[in-house]
Amino acid sequence: MKKIAFLSFILILMMNISSSGQGAKTGQKQVKFVIHTDFGDMKGILYNETPKHRDNFVKLAKSGFYNGLLFHRVINGFMIQGGDPQSKNAKAGQQLGGGDPGYTIPAEFNAALKHKRGALAAARTPDQMNPAKASSGSQFYIVQPEKGTHFLDMNYTVYGEVTEGFDVIDKISLAQKDQNDRPLKDIKMTVKIVD
Repeated sequence: MKKIAFLSFILILMMNISSSGQGAKTGQKQVKFVIHTDFGDMKGILYNETPKHRDNFVKLAKSGFYNGLLFHRVINGFMIQGGDPQSKNAKAGQQLGGGDPGYTIPAEFNAALKHKRGALAAARTPDQMNPAKASSGSQFYIVQPEKGTHFLDMNYTVYGEVTEGFDVIDKISLAQKDQNDRPLKDIKMTVKIVD
């Protein structure tokens, strides 16, 4: 009887470990977010292992910084990108992707945090101009393909993941776009932190 009880305990423990999200840390409350778009909502979590990125995203979201910004770069089979402050009220055809809040965030690479489907990661300028691989202060992307984009692992900071709304990622990635991968019809976002 004791053996069965012990085995049941081990089984429950293993199920709890395997069901915990990538990047979950015991004893620390996980921050949840919602990104609302006309295509639907994407819900997710921020990782406690990347505190600088987590806290920055929370600060910007709570201040309303992201509200009204666009998903300005979408590539089916790769990712959807947003968070450029210059995208707010941008003219049709205007090239976007160069805006930021005036600062960068030091890289917080973690081998356990992968570019899986739905991963939330920080955009950044290329290695030639940015050898430290510091992240944009506001621009982020969400990984779209089922197999992920693991060639980006340990090169761009992954600091969260979408847990619901994968269909929304797919719909946005299929939007008609111009030669700069900007959707022809604006896809605005509203970002909220869920307490």
